[in-house]
Amino acid sequence: MVKKSQQTFESHLKKLETIVDSLEQGDVSLEKSLKLFEDGVAHARECHKMLELAEQKVQSFLDENGEIKWKDFDPKVS
Repeated sequence: MVKKSQQTFESHLKKLETIVDSLEQGDVSLEKSLKLFEDGVAHARECHKMLELAEQKVQSFLDENGEIKWKDFDPKVS
């Protein structure tokens, strides 16, 4: 199972690609295939969560018309 850590989107995606490659080879046991599948689903879920957060962040910069919301920078707020 994937441990909740500070892994990046790219690292999760790379691991998912490696798992898919292994499963596509077809030369692993059923037990190993199930474990790989479980890990792959976990990595896919993490990627999905990260993409959703990124989309929310992008949406926070856009108004209802899809235009960029320009805000004055306040150095006191960080």
